[in-house]
Amino acid sequence: MIEAFNVSKSFDEHLVLDDVSCRFETGKCNLIIGQSGSGKTVLMKCLVGLFEIDKGKVEYDGRGFSKMSFDEMKSIRQEIGMMFQGGALFDSMTVEENVIFPLSMFTSQTLEEKRERANFCLSRVNLENINKLYPAELSGGMKKRVAIARAIAMNPKYLFCDEPNSGLDPLTANVIDNLISEITQEYNMTTIINTHDMNSVIEIGQKITYIHKGKLWWEGNKDTILKSDNEELNRFVFATELTRKLK
Repeated sequence: MIEAFNVSKSFDEHLVLDDVSCRFETGKCNLIIGQSGSGKTVLMKCLVGLFEIDKGKVEYDGRGFSKMSFDEMKSIRQEIGMMFQGGALFDSMTVEENVIFPLSMFTSQTLEEKRERANFCLSRVNLENINKLYPAELSGGMKKRVAIARAIAMNPKYLFCDEPNSGLDPLTANVIDNLISEITQEYNMTTIINTHDMNSVIEIGQKITYIHKGKLWWEGNKDTILKSDNEELNRFVFATELTRKLK
């Protein structure tokens, strides 16, 4: 479980997050949603330690992450998997080298052990016999699956996914959603997904946090989001859904 307590963050005196408190549960797909500029991406970066918060605190299973020194944070960062928007694969590396990269950074495993782990992770995301291919030779959906394989290479307790469905067609996006959901439950991870995709919200949103103008505006799940009487949330949800249908 990851918890944020009264988190605030400003840039050049512009308040982006205002006293946000929320909880992200273990074994669930926790989604952060909101309009562009709402602060949801900043919240994710504060949670993972890419931004230093101005006020409040962040805890990982009761461990005060935001109060740790850089060296102390390293131990928790080794428990974190990160899937960046667009996949963020290294173009000059093969698929296998991309998946092995975090293992080379954080473990002392032999090359044989790293390759074995890479093969397992690629198999888990239904990609086999592509180890020697380069990212330029892959489809968008395959790149996202390789990115997931790399994110789980270290067998993380916490998985962060930034817009995992961006640039994908609806069918491929659904495959990625289901894969993330399956892996989350299989490994009992705390998964946090930053998304605009209402399909993802409706399909896998076991815990949903809606951020509006830097504030926590609503919390719930896929079963309650369409029944909410929160005016701002409804405006966001139904406008997003209408835009999706018109594409």
